Amino acid sequence: MLVDPELLLSYGAETVTFVAGDVIFEEGEIPKFYYQIESGRIKLNHYDEEGRELILALLTKGFSVCELLLFIDERYPVNAVVFEPSVVLRLPKSKFIQLLDDHPKISRDINKFLSERLYSKYIMLENNSSPSAEVRINGVLDYHKSFSSEQDQFAFELPITRQQLAAMTGLRVETVIRTIKKLEQKDVLKIINRKIYY
Repeated sequence: MLVDPELLLSYGAETVTFVAGDVIFEEGEIPKFYYQIESGRIKLNHYDEEGRELILALLTKGFSVCELLLFIDERYPVNAVVFEPSVVLRLPKSKFIQLLDDHPKISRDINKFLSERLYSKYIMLENNSSPSAEVRINGVLDYHKSFSSEQDQFAFELPITRQQLAAMTGLRVETVIRTIKKLEQKDVLKIINRKIYY
């Protein structure tokens, strides 16, 4: 959990419930709230000029949603879309900034978290520029596993579908499926009941 939910509530956060398909914010909107996921999953996506979806992140319980934009005067470059029922704590930007001013340790923790995510994004960008489908997929697997407590080999269940994996890597679904099978043959991952374990 990035920020203790009770602390967020004490600063005036409200609990908001979303259903699959709800849009929390759209590309081009001005950031007005700090969002922290209590349950469910949310994707950050963008559509290219041909209408293809590019998934930039899949966020789960404990993650915040585009918090970095609360520190600069820029509009959202992505959409935040709920893809399974979710409960989110929402705190107005001004109150979030006040919380950070009042609690310097939380501010440092958020800086560390942002730095870790930015580092991982650089690695993902490097991997996604590779012509190798294996390198791209391994990059996504490493990225998602880095946020899990399950670090043993094959202990981490990848919480995304093959379609989402394709949207994250810029690969076709067919290529993702073939590459996952190759990675299983190389003992990089396991497939159990159609789920990927890494």
